[in-house]
Amino acid sequence: MGLSFSLLLAAAGAVLIWAVNATVSGINIHTIGVILLIVGIIGFVVSLFFWSSWGGFGARTAGAGRSTVITEQEQHTEPRI
Repeated sequence: MGLSFSLLLAAAGAVLIWAVNATVSGINIHTIGVILLIVGIIGFVVSLFFWSSWGGFGARTAGAGRSTVITEQEQHTEPRI
């Protein structure tokens, strides 16, 4: 679940909770709104938690976490006489 889908779920849940005043027999619209809002908020928090592994906050450089050691090789040649 991505950030945008989580925000969409949370917004739909908030609309069902606070903006809809209809009654439907068999289901409670406000309860569905609460469920959608909670799932959206949890999805948003989880997405933010894993954002760093996807390359979100902070600048990353290519090869971060890996170390490459380049050593200079000395070449010894004997002078010709």
